Amino acid sequence: MITILLVIFILGYLLIACEHVLHINKATFALIMCALLWAIYAMGSHDQNVSSVLIEALGDTCEIVVFLIGAMTIVELIDRYGGFRIIVDRIHANNKRKLMWILSLFAFFLSSVLDNMTTTIIMVMMLRRMLKDEKERWLFSCVIVLAANAGGAWSPIGDITTIMLWMKNYVSSVDLIVNLLVPSLISVVIPVFLATLSIPRIPVEPLNSQDARIGYELYEEHRNLSILILCCGVGGLLFVPVFKTITHLPPYMGILLSLGILWLLTELLVRHYQLDGKIEGRVSQVIKKIDMPTILFFLGILMAVSALSQAGILGELAAWLNETFHDVYIINGIIGILSSIVDNVPLVAACMEMYPVANDAIIAASSDPAYTAMFVEDGLFWHLLTFCAGVGGSMLIIGSAAGVVAMGIEKIPFTWYAKKVTWLALIGYLAGIATIWIESLFLSF
Repeated sequence: MITILLVIFILGYLLIACEHVLHINKATFALIMCALLWAIYAMGSHDQNVSSVLIEALGDTCEIVVFLIGAMTIVELIDRYGGFRIIVDRIHANNKRKLMWILSLFAFFLSSVLDNMTTTIIMVMMLRRMLKDEKERWLFSCVIVLAANAGGAWSPIGDITTIMLWMKNYVSSVDLIVNLLVPSLISVVIPVFLATLSIPRIPVEPLNSQDARIGYELYEEHRNLSILILCCGVGGLLFVPVFKTITHLPPYMGILLSLGILWLLTELLVRHYQLDGKIEGRVSQVIKKIDMPTILFFLGILMAVSALSQAGILGELAAWLNETFHDVYIINGIIGILSSIVDNVPLVAACMEMYPVANDAIIAASSDPAYTAMFVEDGLFWHLLTFCAGVGGSMLIIGSAAGVVAMGIEKIPFTWYAKKVTWLALIGYLAGIATIWIESLFLSF
C-alpha cells in the first residue's frame, strides 16, 4: 500500500508541476490525487475509524479554505471599488532606479497584508502604465516577485504557508514578525540593490492613462467610497490577528466577522449610491470572481498530504531527515530549494505533519533536548521553515504563485528569469538565512 500511495503522490505532483505545459489546471490533479490516496488508504488500512480520521482531516483543512475564501473576497471587493487605484496614484519617482526601490519596498509591505499573488498582479499591472520597454518591465516585474514573496513570509496573513502555520499555532503573529521581518527585508534589499546597477538613472516616462485595468469609474465619480472600502478592507484583514489574540478563536472566525461587516457596509452603499449597474459592488456578486480553482487546489493538496500522514509515510521521512542531517538549517534550506521547483503549500503541509510541535515532555524524553527544543511553538525550525518556503520559491519563476502570475501577464521566458534573476534570488535567500542565524545567537527562540 505504501508504494502505491507514493507512486500516486509523485505522479500527481509531477502533473501539478507541469500545469503550464499541459494547460490543465493544477486543481484537477490535486483533487484526483486526494481522492485516490484516501481511497487506497481506506481499502488497505486495518483502521476501523477511517471515516472519523477523514472528517478530522477535512475539518482542519476547511479552516484554512474558509479563511482563504473570506480573505480573497475582501481583496476582490477592494479592487472592485477602485481602492488600489488610490495606491497607484501615489507612487512617484524621479528616475527608474528610485522607482525600482519604491515599487519593491511597496510590494514587500503590501504583500504582508494582501497575499503575494494579488500584490504581484496589482504591481505588475501598474508597471504597464509606467514603463514602455518590455525587457525593463520584465526585470521590474521579477524584482516585484522577489519582494512580494519575501513580504508574505514575515506576516501571519501574508502567504498561504504562513497562514497555515499561524492558524495551527506553530508560530504566533508577534514572534513571527519580530524574528522574520529583518531577514525577509535583507532578502529583498540585496537583490534590489544588485538589480538597480543594471538600470539607468534616467527619468520615468509619463504615465499611460489608457490601461483599462486601472480605470475605475467609481474612483472618478465617488473617490471617498474607494478610500472607505480600502481602509475598511485592509482594516478587516489586520483585525484578524487581534481577534485571535483577544478571543483565542480560530482566525477564520475573525475573517468571517470582517467579511460580514464589509458585506453589510457595501449593501448599504450600493443601495444609497445606486451602484448596481456600474460595478456590481455587492459581496454576493464579488464572490463569484474569486479564484475558486486555487481554493480547490489547496483543498485537494492538503487532504492528499493528510492521507500520507495517516499512512505513516511522513513520520518515516521526518525520522530519515533527522538522522541524515540533524540540522534545522540544512533541512529547511533543502525545503526552500525544493519550493522553487514544486509548490510550497504541500511542502509546508508535509512538514507540519512530519514534525509535531514539541512540548516540555517531548523535550525531556528526547535523546537530544537542545535539537528538539527548536521544534517548540515559535521555535527556530518553524521560523526557518516559514522563511525558506516563502522566499525559496523565488529562485525559479514557476516556484511561486506570484512568479507564475508575473510570467503570465508579461510573458517572461523561464530561461530569461533563470539567467537574470535566479542568482539574485539565491543571494537574497542565503543572506536571509544568515541573518536568521545571527539573530538566533542573540534572540531566544
